[in-house]
Amino acid sequence: MPSYPTAPPSYATAPPPDPTGHPYHRLDRTTGRHRWWRPLVGTVLMSFAYVVLLLVLLAVTYGLGTVLGAPELPDGGIDLGPLGNTAMDLVSLAIALPLVLLATLWPARRRAGTVSSVTGRLRIGWLGRCLLAGLLPILLLTGTAFLLPGDSGESDTWVGWSSFLTALAVLAVLVPLQAAAEEYVFRGWLTQAVGAFVRSPWFAVLPQTVLFAAAHGWGTRWGFLGLLVNGLVAGLLTIRTGGLEAAIALHVLNNLLAFGASAAVVDGLTSDETAADAPWPLALTAVVTDLLYAALVLWLARRHKPQRLSSPAPPPTPYPGHPMAPGHPATPAPPGYPVAPGYPAPPDHSVTSDRPAPPDHPVTSDRPAPPDHPGPARTA
Repeated sequence: MPSYPTAPPSYATAPPPDPTGHPYHRLDRTTGRHRWWRPLVGTVLMSFAYVVLLLVLLAVTYGLGTVLGAPELPDGGIDLGPLGNTAMDLVSLAIALPLVLLATLWPARRRAGTVSSVTGRLRIGWLGRCLLAGLLPILLLTGTAFLLPGDSGESDTWVGWSSFLTALAVLAVLVPLQAAAEEYVFRGWLTQAVGAFVRSPWFAVLPQTVLFAAAHGWGTRWGFLGLLVNGLVAGLLTIRTGGLEAAIALHVLNNLLAFGASAAVVDGLTSDETAADAPWPLALTAVVTDLLYAALVLWLARRHKPQRLSSPAPPPTPYPGHPMAPGHPATPAPPGYPVAPGYPAPPDHSVTSDRPAPPDHPVTSDRPAPPDHPGPARTA
């Protein structure tokens, strides 16, 4: 009987990948390496690293402001001006993006691209379609915001084209990074961390929805409700379309509108208000905008059919020295052995011979047949 080489320990203990496709919130289950502690440890490490990076950023900002001779703020920080302070606020949120990717590599131990979509990458074409789908709802929100009466204490003085275009250039670079970072944290990491334990997309989406609204602070009841709807819509679209592209597009357009409108007036960027502080007419319009955007994205998804489930995992590669490994002369299995799926059937070892078959030799003879000798008749 032929002998078969045994697998090395490193190959024998490797967990097999899940051969079935999974929705976005269950991607942590596709590698076969899921353990209950991985999402928890990843969240703790990511939070700790974010605090450290934030402190480093504040120290660098303070040193830069001191060199430039910038005045100090009442809280001890450095005043870099309306645009400079806004830029630092955006950067302080954008630094969370690489931390999510690193946490996906370890301790989650899967490709960093799996937090972007089920395809393992950010789908640029689908992102562009979602941005186009969001233009109409954002125009509706913009028109409604201009028609609503503003706060009497807010400035409505035009800053001038030079200041506005400069601010718009800075915002065009930093706002997409800031918006994407928030989506990777809430709709990405947190959704997949919860989805590793639950199958229902609703249970995977609800925790990040509440945390996303709470991260913006408590302003008005309607503003908080608007943020809840926004987080819920973005989370469900992420699972329905298989990636973060739809949520990123909506977030980027919303923030560009908000920061762009603030940059257009004198001291507009000095305001510390967020979407949580929106009055009820603006919050209600934002809810309608999110629902209209969701309807348009779902219509596009039916037409273009973005991938919703992860691709089934390929069969494991045979370890070096295995009979079925590339370049190894496969040893046929002995007769009667069961054949594993994916392996060739053993050759037919039926008894054959190169010698010609013997001729047909019927029993014949040249001798005459013996006479018929009936036995003696029996008498009654």
